[in-house]
Formats: sequence, C-alpha cells, structure tokens
Amino acid sequence: MTDTVPPLGKDLVGLEKLTAGQILQILDTAEPFKEISERRIKKVPVLRGKTIVNLFFEASTRTRVSFEFAEKRLSADTVNISSSGSSVVKGETLVDTARNLEAMRIDMVVMRHGASGAADFLAERIPSNVVNAGDGWHEHPTQGLLDLLTIRDHMGRLDGLKVCIVGDILHSRVARSNIYGLRTLGAEVAVCGPRTLLPPMVEELGCQVFAHIQEAIEWADVLNVLRLQLERMEGGYVPSLREYNHIWGVTSERLEAAPRDLLILHPGPMNRGVEIDSDVADGPHSVILNQVTNGVAVRMAVLYLLAGGQPEKAEAAKQGAES
Repeated sequence: MTDTVPPLGKDLVGLEKLTAGQILQILDTAEPFKEISERRIKKVPVLRGKTIVNLFFEASTRTRVSFEFAEKRLSADTVNISSSGSSVVKGETLVDTARNLEAMRIDMVVMRHGASGAADFLAERIPSNVVNAGDGWHEHPTQGLLDLLTIRDHMGRLDGLKVCIVGDILHSRVARSNIYGLRTLGAEVAVCGPRTLLPPMVEELGCQVFAHIQEAIEWADVLNVLRLQLERMEGGYVPSLREYNHIWGVTSERLEAAPRDLLILHPGPMNRGVEIDSDVADGPHSVILNQVTNGVAVRMAVLYLLAGGQPEKAEAAKQGAES
C-alpha cells in the first residue's frame, strides 16, 4: 500500500468510516498472515509483550475463538472475560470494568456487546485499542472484512461484483459491515428477504431490494446468506421457519436454475434447512469454511495494524522478524 493511505487509528469499531485504501490495507496485510496458520508451529513474536483482553458480553464461539487464535499466533498474552464471570453481574458499569482492566496495564480490548454503539462508547473513554467484535445491530467489522477477503480470494476482485445479502437483514450487524465494505470497494449490493426483516429505508444504504429469492439468484454473483436471529425476535417476523425456507431458503434446486455459478457465504452459525439447505452449505460453491480460516488471518492483520505494525513489513513479520 502507498503512504497516502491514512492509518487505521486507535480503534476498529466499524467499516462505515473507513476508506477504500484502509480496507484494502487490512485485506492485503492479512494475505501473508494466512501462511502462519498452515505451519507446524503456528506462532510469530509480533505482539510479544502485548496484553489483550477479550471482553464478551454476548455468547460467541467462532468470533471469540478466532480472536484467541489470532492473538496467540501473534504471541500476545490474552485474558478472556465473559459477562457472567465479571463484576457486571454485580452492577458494575462497562466503563468501570474497562478502567479496572486498564489499571492492570492492558494494551487492547476486543469487545462483543449487545448494545449498538458500545464499542465506540468504550473507545472514547479508554486509551487502549478497542476492536469491535460485534455491537448490537450496528456492525461486526472483522466479519465484514473476512467476507470481503473470501470473496476476493475466489472471485479475484470486488469492484463491479454483484453481491446479494439474503435473510434477516434487520437484526444483522454482519449485513451492515458487508454493505459498507462492499460498496466502498465498488461492488453492487442487494438485499433479499421478508419486508419484516429489512431495515426501514434500506434503499438509502445504497442497496437494491429483492422480494423473491429467485430474483436475487438471477441477479447475483455472490450470495451471503444470513441466519434468522431468533434470539432477537419478540414478534412474528415470519409465519414459520418452514414457510421461510419455502419462500426464501437457498436450495440446490434454486441454484441449479441460476444463470451462473454463485459463490455462497454464510457467517454462521447456520440454521440448516431454514435459510440454507445442507447440500448447499456443504456443496461445491460454498466457501463457508474458507471464511472461518480467513477470519483468523484478518483478525491477525487488524491486531497487528492497531498495535503499530507497518503494512509493508507484514511479510517480514510473518517470517518471525520484529516489526
């Protein structure tokens, strides 16, 4: 990357305000880090001496474990804290929790929280780096980045691609990060799902809207399929899971009718037989497990850059040299 790309800054709370150059810088920095995960000894000393706290106030498997792997492979010291195991259950505020951690001289906080804006709120109040691992319905920037990297790996480009995000857009922070990142890098973005699961005025985000999955499949090069977030639903957003699958589910029969081979993504966890059928999730066009693999490399890149690593030295860092 050139010197004209501004640095990421202290924190990564979302993709909405990042430039195309900044996003590409993260993706390009992730490329050399992929190889580290294929080694017999999966570790380089790049973040040796740094202490990173994973502060998860919501349940998570993929994101939490992926960040842990990224931190350990960069040789950081890690501490994992969940809401049930913290003083939050005793009434302590988020800021007091973070300030107490700061007093122990930490360097970075990776946080997942149920409130939209929580990561930005924390980032403004503590000097440590803050990485948003998902906040409410707002954003999930590293998931967006790993989706971008996966699409670029398989399609060779992002500019000009047609990407349709299918499913529960209303409750999805993943959808928002994807929309911001894809549009910034020149992709065309559409959404498809029940009107009850689309945000009001979603067109103002620059998205085309499809009411029927067949229309989306006919238009798209890539489908990013989202799960129904039943834990966030209090009302009858869809008549039934069976009817949802019948009308909006991504099935092999529907893909066979597509005018081109489609790339299929899903951030997980999947509701098999609801938003996506098993033969699609496990089929030849699915890159779902590639997304998981790329997630570690992307998160390594984000941690490396926020800690002051230079993009042009990522290759040397991969070889174990200090940067």
